[in-house]
Amino acid sequence: MAGPMNVFDIAGRAMSAQLVRLNTTASNLANAGSVSGTKEGAFRALKPVFQSVGDAPGMATVSVQDVVQAGTEPTKRHDPGHPLADENGDVWEAGVDSAAELVEMIEAARQYQNNVQVLQTAKTLTLDTLRLGQ
Repeated sequence: MAGPMNVFDIAGRAMSAQLVRLNTTASNLANAGSVSGTKEGAFRALKPVFQSVGDAPGMATVSVQDVVQAGTEPTKRHDPGHPLADENGDVWEAGVDSAAELVEMIEAARQYQNNVQVLQTAKTLTLDTLRLGQ
């Protein structure tokens, strides 16, 4: 980091991390129900890995260290009429829990909105402080 963090840096980085979380959740939901002819080729849910970033005691924010595949395995489904079915008539459905992904999306959106509110409050307080000096 170039200098000490302020409230705008902290909230901005947190918003950026929540945006990655929202994007991975949207990708997971978009691929829910997709199928593949092989277990290895089936989509697996993605999850961001967060890392705490701080430059002083009691002052920290978050960054995205990596985006990894979640541990949810694809589900084998017997569908001999499907064009991707293997010789046994099976296809592999994406390893995505849609209900859990919807909850994840709601939580990420709320966290993002909380950080927007932090920025709005900090901006208002800064402007009010500047007006005191006039």
